[in-house]
Amino acid sequence: MDTSESSTTEPDAATDAAAPPRRGWRRWAMDTRPLGIPAYRRLWTSTIVTAVGSQLTAVAVPKQIYDVTHSSAWVGYASLAGLVPMVAFALWGGAVADTVDRRKLLLVTNTGIAVTSLLFWAQAVTGMDSVAVLMVLLACQQAFFGLNAPARNASIARLVPAGQLPAANALGSTVMQTGLVAGPLLAGVLIPVIGLPELYLIDAVALCVTVWAVFRLPALPPLGAAARRAGVREIAAGFRYISRHKVLLLSFLADIVAMVLGMPRALFPQLAAQTYHSYGEGLALGVLFAGIPVGAVLGGLFSGVFSRARRHGWMVIGAVVGWGGAIAGFGLSRDLWVALAFLAAAGVADMVSMVFRGAILLSAATDEMRGRMQGVFTVVVAGGPRLADVLHGTAGSAFGPRAAVAGGGALVVVVMLALAAAVPALRRYRI
Repeated sequence: MDTSESSTTEPDAATDAAAPPRRGWRRWAMDTRPLGIPAYRRLWTSTIVTAVGSQLTAVAVPKQIYDVTHSSAWVGYASLAGLVPMVAFALWGGAVADTVDRRKLLLVTNTGIAVTSLLFWAQAVTGMDSVAVLMVLLACQQAFFGLNAPARNASIARLVPAGQLPAANALGSTVMQTGLVAGPLLAGVLIPVIGLPELYLIDAVALCVTVWAVFRLPALPPLGAAARRAGVREIAAGFRYISRHKVLLLSFLADIVAMVLGMPRALFPQLAAQTYHSYGEGLALGVLFAGIPVGAVLGGLFSGVFSRARRHGWMVIGAVVGWGGAIAGFGLSRDLWVALAFLAAAGVADMVSMVFRGAILLSAATDEMRGRMQGVFTVVVAGGPRLADVLHGTAGSAFGPRAAVAGGGALVVVVMLALAAAVPALRRYRI
């Protein structure tokens, strides 16, 4: 391992017990070793429930706003109303997660999200129909999420040994991607049957499972004895830490390159209407939006192929280059099912990238910085696709959707290879 970017072992980290090599088809299947650790298993099991429940609310909020306003513009404004507090509180929440018992922070924030879902239900069932109330509740929900995500992600390194971090990330990412597919489909089925308000209530009940799981976790206090604050100075220290550790900086840049230059979702409606209209615009749109999450789920199910890799830096580089190549192929495709195959391949590459970027953040950073690293990670993951929507929407209008998508994918490949060549830290990183 490169000594300047070495991973760290915490005093209370679990010991990575030797496991016999898996043979036959088991080498390809998902690595489930982290589920043998009770604390991680509880946290992961609760995620199965909330991954779907959170998507019910994610569908219900824009649906209710559109029903009230009959304006897609207001749906976009609501997205911005949620993004701003999420970014601010994710950065601050990362600093908070490095100063307090992360279990207690998770209890408070998960309870806050559950209460917010109950308030969503209350305003819907009473027929309030106020966009202002919806946007305030959405801002509160995303603020709690911003505080919650860094603590949740940073806690994983305290629950599983370093050698199992890729497997743990693959398990978590697979569940979340499954929720992205199943949640909206379930919402579409349930809304005509039980109505919109009940979607919020289901999400609130699901969040109670998460609160129970977090309550059963062991205490996760800061490992350092010195008391720390959680202010602007500590947030700035986190960014300075990133700038001094090139492997961390490159892991963030890799995601920014992949998402900003290569995420084409803003062009899916135009492609469905113009390029794939012969298949039926509705079918084409659904297939395009489902392609990447379906690929990511498949990548997670067969994550045993890569979860034991030690050269994490090369895995990130290869995954981002693979993502760019698959997106370029999608942009050049005229057949819907060929396009789906390329999008699914991009989803597999995205899963690999998520797994190893997450593992690098947890292993290359010290515990006192993990919360802040996860705060920045949350901002990058949430902000990159939104910037991509603006960039691809503009490029699609100027050059046409297929050229914009193919050009973006090619740029991902070129820029990622240039970064990997210019800065060797990521290439050299291994555990």
